Amino acid sequence: MSDDPMRADHAPLSEAQATAVDWVADHAASLSADHMHIWRLAEPSWREYRSAAWFVERLRAEGFTVEVGSAGMPTAFAARWTAPGSPGGAPVLANIAEYDAVPGTSQEPVPRRVPRKGTHIHAAGHTDPHSALGIGALAGTLAAKAAMEKHGLKGTLVLMGEPAEKMCGSKPIHAAHGYYDDFSAAISWHPTSFLTLANSCLWDTHCATYWSRIYTFECLEPETWSSAIARTGVHSSHSVSRAPGAIDAVCLMYTTAKYMKENMLPHQGAWSLNEAILQAGQATADNIPPALSVIQYALRAPTIDMQERVWTVLDRNADHVAAMTHCTVKKAWVTKTRPGLANHAMAETTFRNFARVGPPSYGTEAIAFANDIRAACGAGPVADPFPSEITRLCTPREAEAALRAHLPPWQKNYTSDDYTDWTWHCPTARLYVGRAQLRVDEPGRNWPEWTRYAMGGMPACMDPMWLKAAEVTGATFVELLEKPAALEAARAEFAERTGGGIGGSKWLGPLLPKNYPAPIRFRWPEYATTARGEEYVVPDPSLAG
Repeated sequence: MSDDPMRADHAPLSEAQATAVDWVADHAASLSADHMHIWRLAEPSWREYRSAAWFVERLRAEGFTVEVGSAGMPTAFAARWTAPGSPGGAPVLANIAEYDAVPGTSQEPVPRRVPRKGTHIHAAGHTDPHSALGIGALAGTLAAKAAMEKHGLKGTLVLMGEPAEKMCGSKPIHAAHGYYDDFSAAISWHPTSFLTLANSCLWDTHCATYWSRIYTFECLEPETWSSAIARTGVHSSHSVSRAPGAIDAVCLMYTTAKYMKENMLPHQGAWSLNEAILQAGQATADNIPPALSVIQYALRAPTIDMQERVWTVLDRNADHVAAMTHCTVKKAWVTKTRPGLANHAMAETTFRNFARVGPPSYGTEAIAFANDIRAACGAGPVADPFPSEITRLCTPREAEAALRAHLPPWQKNYTSDDYTDWTWHCPTARLYVGRAQLRVDEPGRNWPEWTRYAMGGMPACMDPMWLKAAEVTGATFVELLEKPAALEAARAEFAERTGGGIGGSKWLGPLLPKNYPAPIRFRWPEYATTARGEEYVVPDPSLAG
């Protein structure tokens, strides 16, 4: 048995906290339908038009003042509600709603691999799922609002609509535009990413950095290449050697990065570099140089120094590739996140309320669906198809020990998520709640990813998770309002860690320039309405002649 003192806190919920928790239960059915609506929209990064519009309409109906398109992002929003009579300086408690989906993961909530009706397998689908993350955040905020109204608690609630989380896209931009500067405290919840941390809060080892940049190559003056300069005889562009152009540029950029990857950083720590070709060619099969190509790189790394070293190499590669292919190159940041900053007081307060409401539990319908999926994968039914970790609590200190067990001592941050930008503007708790997934019951077994995606659209599998997140969020916000000492402790720790708060001697400011424009005009995958009807812009290969 752990000697962690957080295990010993059995104080009951206050009357106001119970109001918040009861509100979640009373609205569970309608919220479940809301979740499925967002889940079926499944709009990918920067293109979550209908999902964001739904949240805006719902929040306005609940009495929130909502800024649409915050920080220049069409699918972002900033929603605020202040309790009547709240004095100046009353707490501002913030929460994060995400709702972006992931290309190539479309899946019906059925026990077999099949894309959602009306889509193909290359269309977007919810993976974590962010549909549940967004609804859980909304429900927790509305639960706190109900308790504040009934019990006369004063303060402001903020729900930020954050698009493009899969690119860690919006929060660094909101931060650069100053949207988080007046927050008193915040909660960022997420379906558990690590089983050993299920139903817990991060302690010291918060998420690390994620930087992403786009390189655009253009062949703007092909006539100045090689023999085109001294054309003789029949003046025809088909009779001269053409400039290499943009396709060669993007191919060379891709391959040089692959060749040089092992020379970018030492083989230590958890870091990864990924790429996506967003555009290539824009020319017919004629003797005309391809004029445009676009490639995106994304780097996860524990430290800012590691980020800077890799991008020095990539920038140099891009410059040389452009010169070789007779192109120009433009470089645009998609995002630059900061490493997460811990706050033990916020973690303790949040987990204390998690312990009061208890972990999620999964019923017979969820178990039956999981066993149907097992059967589709060639496995027999079991009484306990889910990992035991998702239905038990893990204290922040126990979670920290589990996380640190496989990290080198020098590494202070691990994996990536853009909630980390919030941690530098107010004390922030990172809350994990156990999600339904198949447990590994045989050595070497690796369940297909579609099994998790299918569960994401099954209410019996997802509702217990995000409903629990809503309960914890609502109860925690109420405690911070009822017990000023709890909020003051978190604020004091934030001030100590930053050397005086925002702008302090140890504070790390936004890494993107002030008022940085959002990268919304690139060729991101999306759903579109054409003369053929609504379709996903990544074509379905099965329809090719």
